[in-house]
Amino acid sequence: MEKLFGGIEAGGTKFVCSVGNNDLEIIERASYPTTTPEETMALVIGFFKKYADQLMSIGVGSFGPIDIHRDSKTYGYITSTPKLAWQNYNFVGALKKEFDLPIAWTTDVNAACYGEYVKGRGDGVNSVVYYTIGTGIGGGALQKGTFIEGFSHPEMGHVLVSRNPKDDFEGSCPFHGHCLEGMAAGPAIEKRLGRKGQDLSEEDPYWEIEADYIAQCAYNTTLMFSPDVIIFGGGVMQQEHLVKKVRARFKELMNEYVKTPELEDYIVTPKLGNNAGTIGCLALAREAKLHS
Repeated sequence: MEKLFGGIEAGGTKFVCSVGNNDLEIIERASYPTTTPEETMALVIGFFKKYADQLMSIGVGSFGPIDIHRDSKTYGYITSTPKLAWQNYNFVGALKKEFDLPIAWTTDVNAACYGEYVKGRGDGVNSVVYYTIGTGIGGGALQKGTFIEGFSHPEMGHVLVSRNPKDDFEGSCPFHGHCLEGMAAGPAIEKRLGRKGQDLSEEDPYWEIEADYIAQCAYNTTLMFSPDVIIFGGGVMQQEHLVKKVRARFKELMNEYVKTPELEDYIVTPKLGNNAGTIGCLALAREAKLHS
């Protein structure tokens, strides 16, 4: 009987559950709406019960904030999330009640970062930084397979950016106003323009403003981490022309101060597309079993 690994992408609007084999090939995947822990987790547990005899471990990439410290009393919890029903929810504990298996626990963006590291743009390099730019902005960083984090997981989406001279938008972040997420995430685009990014033409002058903020992010990331590759995923980055504009603006900002790899290989979009998180969760599950 083939050994299988489980993955849970726990997102703010949906949970994507998957099982895959040792080669990280997806055997089955299912999506469930994020409602309450009682409703959603019942569906999640039911999905994995079908594979109880084959399941070796489960990898979870969750919306946050989450507690990642193993010596903490609230390790495995979703903590101060705006989703009231999920505040202070013992996610790992709920899984452990049903499955006596190793559980890998990290953020949703870390899981996507890990997926790209093992089978995507980061395959074959030492260091990867991954950003998702969509409903919010989050980031994860890996160095030789280890997440870079300290007392908590990174909150890269809330770094401050310099306001573009052509932009008078005050920012949409309730905490910081004009942080990266407040200026460049999907809701910021819609609040600023009254339209979603997907409804803008490629020639719309707004994209130069968006590219400026993302390029500032890449610039700061380069100076802080000097990673081998910076990956920008998420719904906003599905505009194919945007990454080219980001590279061009990044080149202007860097002004030849730091010699990076070729920009077409350095500032990129995900190779795995929407599968990055799924593959990452499965890979983290495989790793958890290996070290259990």
